[in-house]
Amino acid sequence: MSITVNGLDELKKLAGGDLGTSEWIEVTQERIDTFADATGDHQWIHVDPERAKEGPFGAPIAHGYLTLSLFIPLFTELLDVQGVTTKVNYGLNKVRFPSPVKAGSRIRLTAKLAEVEEVPGGVQITVEGAIEIEGATKPAAVLQSLSRFYA
Repeated sequence: MSITVNGLDELKKLAGGDLGTSEWIEVTQERIDTFADATGDHQWIHVDPERAKEGPFGAPIAHGYLTLSLFIPLFTELLDVQGVTTKVNYGLNKVRFPSPVKAGSRIRLTAKLAEVEEVPGGVQITVEGAIEIEGATKPAAVLQSLSRFYA
């Protein structure tokens, strides 16, 4: 369920609050292969299902940066900021990948709007997120993401 706000003042009121949990999405072998093609990272643990079965994870796994890149589509399910001219990713404070995402697994995002601070022409938000793997005890990724919204 998405939270919709109109403008920076409404966004500021959400500071410190939970943003909820996204829907599950499947991380298919096809998605992993497409990411490998886009980045040039064709390491066998990602793109060779037969060899990966014998590897340390027992199956091919998603690239950590693929998992991280899925933060944006998952996040946009949680928060829709309207009434602004520009939305940009500003960076990351922390990222960890505690558990690999095996091909065919489903992931989702749970997030909190940790902070909203003013910057020239807009605000910068800090989102604390965990990308969970269905049925796993540890998340695939934990992160602090920074975004800026300009009026």
